[in-house]
Amino acid sequence: MPDFHDFVRYLENADFSNLPGVQAQLQMAPSIRHTDIRNMGLGRNPVQSSVLLLFYPDKVQQATTVLIQRPEYDGAHSGQISFPGGRRETGDPDLAYTALREAKEEIGVDPGLVDLKGKLTELFIPPSNFIVTPFIGISKSRPDFIPDPGEVAAILEFSLKDLLNPACMEMKHIRLRDGHRLETPCYNMNGHIIWGATAMIISEMAEVIAAK
Repeated sequence: MPDFHDFVRYLENADFSNLPGVQAQLQMAPSIRHTDIRNMGLGRNPVQSSVLLLFYPDKVQQATTVLIQRPEYDGAHSGQISFPGGRRETGDPDLAYTALREAKEEIGVDPGLVDLKGKLTELFIPPSNFIVTPFIGISKSRPDFIPDPGEVAAILEFSLKDLLNPACMEMKHIRLRDGHRLETPCYNMNGHIIWGATAMIISEMAEVIAAK
């Protein structure tokens, strides 16, 4: 379903109350973290957060989305590829607002141009102790991205067709900041390695679309 207008029509009729959930997420999770992910941060008081999966048409009207590469820093997600998003702040009325606010702050997307269509299953991220809710939004045209250099090292755009290509899935050993290596499923998008929570979100999105 790569055509943008077909994709929008699908989202407008999709049943987001009946999602694949954690089973779809775990297909792209490191096996050593399955138990923690299933437990959803029980007893750890996880931080509420959200991300935005923003879809828009490219020059040939293919559905396309944007991800960001984080800068190198002293933190759990240094250098990783993710959807724009972050923690819920005290003044945020809800998590949808958080996703739109973070997309504005990180890559300059005007919230007024985003039409939210639904949300995927919330996901617990053990290394950062976050629970993230992914929101799906559309923009009728490609936004003029303005990355915040303090939070974004690079803006990465991928067609929905490429994200859903099973040939992009592989197993890889990832070197963590503490020096340990972690074997995990990932997406290899033209040399860009997408793993962890972002890959798990994409996995559920893929099953939602496949169920059409």
